[in-house]
Amino acid sequence: MLITEYRLELVIQALRAILPLAHPADTTLRYFFKNERIGSNERELVAEAVFGVLRHRLLLEITCADNATPRRMALAWLIRFGGYNLREIEPVLKRDENEWIATVKGVKVENLPLPVQAELPEWLVEKMRGSYSDADILAIGQSMQQGAPLDIRVNTLLAKRDDVLQQLHDKSIEAIATPWSPVGIRLKEKIPLNKDVLFAEGKIEVQDEGSQLLGFLLAPKRNDMVVDFCAGAGGKTLMLSALMNSQGRLYAMDTSEKRLANLKPRLKRSGASNIQPMLIAHENDLKVKRLAGKIDRVLVDAPCSGLGTLRRSPDLKFRQSPGSIEEFTRKQAAILASASRLLKKGGRLVYATCSILPEENQHVVQAFLAAHPNFVLRPANEVLQQQKIALEMGDYLELRPHLHGTDGFFAAVLDRLAE
Repeated sequence: MLITEYRLELVIQALRAILPLAHPADTTLRYFFKNERIGSNERELVAEAVFGVLRHRLLLEITCADNATPRRMALAWLIRFGGYNLREIEPVLKRDENEWIATVKGVKVENLPLPVQAELPEWLVEKMRGSYSDADILAIGQSMQQGAPLDIRVNTLLAKRDDVLQQLHDKSIEAIATPWSPVGIRLKEKIPLNKDVLFAEGKIEVQDEGSQLLGFLLAPKRNDMVVDFCAGAGGKTLMLSALMNSQGRLYAMDTSEKRLANLKPRLKRSGASNIQPMLIAHENDLKVKRLAGKIDRVLVDAPCSGLGTLRRSPDLKFRQSPGSIEEFTRKQAAILASASRLLKKGGRLVYATCSILPEENQHVVQAFLAAHPNFVLRPANEVLQQQKIALEMGDYLELRPHLHGTDGFFAAVLDRLAE
């Protein structure tokens, strides 16, 4: 796409609005598009440039030396990562920019410190060094600099995966079955799925393959009583309902009325009839206490830093801090303890996050097990094998973009002892 003064200015304005990171980048960008009312080509360029700058911000700041203005960051991204050459950019350059822009491509990333190479803030690299080698940190960081594919889940209440794949191929949409989830499909390109008839008929939902695997770890049976403790907009709830063949009872709990309201249209499309949305004030709500000891399966997809989703939300690495991680771990421990009280003897709880930090993951689980001798850790590998999912894991489910093609996910299967 030709870079004109107008297009460059749009990118600069968007970066000006987003780079302070007072709000999530995708929210700010949505407001920006609402106010600007620009063409689809321009929207595509702006979105790509904004997320590109956020993914490569640490390197781009170095290429801009002491002058990392939104304008310079935009130009540096266009030349370094946007696929443009100097000749294409020259018409929009100011007189004092020619000399500088010629140096941008020459900055060698391999000579720079690990945080810049991995595009992860220093505090985060230091935290990761407690559990990962530098080579692993670099591999994780580099994989998070790529965009994520579009994964969808086939709603098995209404469709079969092979049929959906066939329908997509008939429309010349490139799609393949996901390697691990037996109900997942990966699309090569992002398409406006909400306008597709498969979506309108409730046959598919957008859901990362890693997220789909959580349902198979929980493995609810048809007539179980199940709780999705932090249901959000209900993506995992809908999957659990499909695994239960819409039988039994499934409570979708959340503290956000807005998030639960977003579940309603999805629920209507899905054909699921065993889901009961339940607004709770906090993890110790009376509604939760009333169900204590009555539930067969509990999924706790805990609020977390989201650092496993940097391919989709690269701004999170700059919006989190050591302080916010501490806050999350306190919240996670309280939620896990409360959710565990719901379980019957012999019941199962799956604790999950989309974080790559052990302190939000293994440390929370280990502290819980130390305080709850009536729970045991069931190796994730064993459960996956029972579900006929040929994915090699250890005690925990630990997914990484560079190894598994999914977001960074963690899950632990905790079984309550029968006696």
